[in-house]
Amino acid sequence: MRAGIAVLPGDGIGPEVVAEARRVLAAVADRWGHAFTLREALIGGAAIDATGTALPDETLEISRAADAVLLGAVGGPKWDDPRGKVRPEQGLLAIRKGLGLYANMRPVAVTPKLAHASPLRPDLLAGVDLVVVRELTGGIYFGQKVREKDHASDLCLYTVPEVERIVRTAARLARGRRKKLTSVDKANVLETSRLWREVTERVMKQEFPDVALSHMLVDACAMHLIRKPADFDVIVTENMFGDILTDEASMLAGSMGMLPSASLGDGKRGLYEPIHGSAPDIAGKGIANPYATILSVAMLLRHSLELETEARAIEAAVGKAIDRGVLTGDLAAAGTKAASTEAAGDAVLEALRQS
Repeated sequence: MRAGIAVLPGDGIGPEVVAEARRVLAAVADRWGHAFTLREALIGGAAIDATGTALPDETLEISRAADAVLLGAVGGPKWDDPRGKVRPEQGLLAIRKGLGLYANMRPVAVTPKLAHASPLRPDLLAGVDLVVVRELTGGIYFGQKVREKDHASDLCLYTVPEVERIVRTAARLARGRRKKLTSVDKANVLETSRLWREVTERVMKQEFPDVALSHMLVDACAMHLIRKPADFDVIVTENMFGDILTDEASMLAGSMGMLPSASLGDGKRGLYEPIHGSAPDIAGKGIANPYATILSVAMLLRHSLELETEARAIEAAVGKAIDRGVLTGDLAAAGTKAASTEAAGDAVLEALRQS
């Protein structure tokens, strides 16, 4: 296969973890005879410094021309003024909108070897294998914002088509898994959530009668993710709720450094990135965890390039590296020596060669 991949390293540890992901892509191309053309571009703080904008036109053009986009992380103290007119996070919002990406998919699976890294008891983590599907382009993050001297407001707005398309994305995913979909809202308080619930029920009844649907209030879901996380299969929810719940769910896996994500739209092109931030406190030290970024490559191969065998091989290789005890500082048990970013990448490459 020939494919073009836009590579946006971003800020902080982004370039370091993306470098390991690029090595894995090269190994996959060599092993299975593919030709991946990688084009690098700026986003986030690095783009602000170079061009004055968080998403330069050239970056968006390169991304639109690609079959998939691989992103590292954006942000850092240098650009952290909440009142700043140009901020790194604007690049993320703009590229999602520019590529028509409305569904963020975040899988959470627990590796027994990493049970010690989670704050939850090991017995609560047994059998955890879930996916959160978060709506990306609507809700309070994108609604009209007003700031006056003595008050401020953020409008939370959802339309029927926005809810329909994200529910369909989540339901199709659930249909290929354990056929359980949990829709999370706040329908006891919010009118947008009441619309969300009504549309979800209609879509599921008419189009996915084979998938079991349940509703859960967001506060109850936050509790249930800690109390009985193995109960969940696929969770679908709106933008802000999904943002919060996925960070909570990352603790099930032991670290944000273990969770990949895919942002998808109607076509095959998607944007793939680890859910963690730019971690400026450890940038440049060679100790960042690259596993989430490497696992994001697996999602890229699966969803955008339809290379399921290669995707599974990467996921298995990461599992083998972890089983061998190649753990970066966020995963290593107290008193044990942590692996470097490069050593973790090496371990994945070695497992790929041996598979």
